[in-house]
Amino acid sequence: MKVTDISASQFQEMVQAGANRLQTNAEFVNSLNVFPVPDGDTGTNMNLSMTSGAKAVSDSMSDNIGELADCLSKGLLMGARGNSGVILSQLFRGFSKQIGELDVLSANDLAQAFKHGVNTAYKAVMKPVEGTILTVARIAAEYGEKKAASSDDCVEVMTAIVKGGKKALDKTPDLLPVLKEVGVVDSGGQGLLFIYEGFLNALNGEYEGEDPFVSPAAMDELVNAEHHRSVQGQMSTDEIKYGYCTEIMIEIGEGPTVESEFDYDSFRNYLNELGDSLLVVNDDEVIKVHVHTEYPGEVMNYGQKFGSLIKIKVDNMRLQHETILNKDEEDEANAQQQPRCAYAIITVAAGNGVKELFESLGAKYVISGGQTMNPSTEDVINAIKEVNADQVIILPNNKNIFMAAKQAAEVVETPVEVVPSKTISQGMAAMLGFNERQSLKENKDAMVQMLDTVVSGSITHAIRDSSIEGINIKKDDFLGIVDGKIVVSEADMLASAKETLKQMVTEDTEIITIIIGEDGSQKDAKKLEEAVLAVDSELEVEIHEGNQPVYPYLFSAE
Repeated sequence: MKVTDISASQFQEMVQAGANRLQTNAEFVNSLNVFPVPDGDTGTNMNLSMTSGAKAVSDSMSDNIGELADCLSKGLLMGARGNSGVILSQLFRGFSKQIGELDVLSANDLAQAFKHGVNTAYKAVMKPVEGTILTVARIAAEYGEKKAASSDDCVEVMTAIVKGGKKALDKTPDLLPVLKEVGVVDSGGQGLLFIYEGFLNALNGEYEGEDPFVSPAAMDELVNAEHHRSVQGQMSTDEIKYGYCTEIMIEIGEGPTVESEFDYDSFRNYLNELGDSLLVVNDDEVIKVHVHTEYPGEVMNYGQKFGSLIKIKVDNMRLQHETILNKDEEDEANAQQQPRCAYAIITVAAGNGVKELFESLGAKYVISGGQTMNPSTEDVINAIKEVNADQVIILPNNKNIFMAAKQAAEVVETPVEVVPSKTISQGMAAMLGFNERQSLKENKDAMVQMLDTVVSGSITHAIRDSSIEGINIKKDDFLGIVDGKIVVSEADMLASAKETLKQMVTEDTEIITIIIGEDGSQKDAKKLEEAVLAVDSELEVEIHEGNQPVYPYLFSAE
C-alpha cells in the first residue's frame, strides 16, 4: 500500500491509532520503571497526555491537516503529565509548527515534521539525557529523513521511523547504565515507539479500531456541549446567525419518502448551504447529521429524500445562549469572591494531612497529586488562575512534575517561578525561605537555597524482584529511600524505616520529622522516634499525620 499524501482524515486515524496502541500497552510501559516501587507511571502519564491530544483532534471538525496538528499539539500541551508527557507534547509542538497550514502531508513533509519535533523537544529539556525518549525520537526522525530522500511514499517513511525507533530503543541500556543493570529499555522511549507503531498501522491499513475514527455511534461526542460551552459568552445573542442546533438520523433507503440514492458529497454540499457547524457521518445503513441552521424543517425534509428519520433533535441556541450568559455572569461573580493577592504559593501534595501542613506554612493552593498521580499542565494552569495573585511560586515536590509546572508557567500571563523541589520535605523547607517583601526572583533564589538544608527519606514497598547498586530487592520488601536513592530493602517495614532514619542522621542533624501515611501508624511512629533518640538523644522529633498514599512514612532530617 502506497500513500504519497496524508489527508486530514488519515492523520486523524493515525492519531487515534497511536493513542489506542499506547493505551493498550500503558501497563507494560509502566512495568519498565527502573525503581521497583509503585510509581511506574510513565505509561499512565503518556497515555493520559496522548489521550488528551487525540480527543482534541477528534473534537475538531477541521479538514485541514495543519489545523488538526495544532489541535493535537494544544491537546497534548494541556494534558501533559510527568516529564514523559511534557516531552511528548514538545515533540508534537515542533511537529505542528513545521506543518503550518498544509492541507496534506507528503513523505518529505512528514519526515521534516518529525525532525522539527525532535529539535523542539531537545530545546525544551534543560539537560537532555541520551538513552531516553529523546534518543528514540531523534534516531527515529533521522531514519525517516534518510528514507524521504529516496522515497515519496509516506508508508515507507513511517516504516523507517519505526525501524529507527526500535533500534534506538534497544540501545538505550547501553547509554544509561541503570537500565542495563535492571534489564529494561527506557520506558518513555517504549511509549513513544508504541505511538509511532500506531501511526504506521493506520497508514498501511493494518489498524482496525473498534469503531471508525468518526462513527455514527461516536458522533454524540463530537456534537456534545463543545458548541454550547461558555466560550459563547464572547458574543451577544443577537450575533447568532443560525439559531437551531439540528440533529437527525436517517435509515438509508427506508420509508415511502425516498427519492434519491445517497451520495455523500452532494448530500453534504446541499446541507452546507443551510447553515454552519455541519457534520455528516455515515455507514452503509445510517446517516447522522448535525448542523446549525435557521431552517430545521428543511434539513428534515431533505433527509427524508434518502430514507426514514429515526431520530430528531432540535435545540434553540438563542435560548441556550441566554442561559450560558447568565451562568458566565454567575461564575465571574464567584471568581471575584477570591480577593486579589500579591503572592501565592502553589504546591503539589497527596494526603489531607500533608495538604494541611503546607497550608499551615503559607501555601495558597495545594494541587492534589504526587508520585503516582502527576497533575497535568492544565491542572497547574487552573490553579494559577484560581489563586488570583499578582505573582506565583510553584513547588512541584516531585522531579516528574517539574516540567509540567514549567510548561504551565510559560503559558500563563501571570509572572510565575518554579522552585525545583523534588520531595515533600524539600517543599516544606523551601516554604521557610519565602518572604513576601522580596521580589519574585529573590524569593525563588532563597527558596532554592533552602532545598539543600534538608535530607529527604521515605518508605515504600517493592513491586518486583530487582537488584540496584548492590542492593538485592525482593517483591513486597519495604524499601528505604534517601534523596532518591534506595539504601535499604527489608521484609519488615519497621526495620527498614529504622535503618533509613539511621542513614539520614548526621552530626549536623537537629530535627527529624516523621509524616505518617495511610499505611503507617502512630504506634510505629513512636517506635521510630525511640530509635532516633537512641542514636542521638538531643535530636528533636516531630510526628505528623500526613495520610499520604504509597508511602507509609515520609522523613526529613534538618
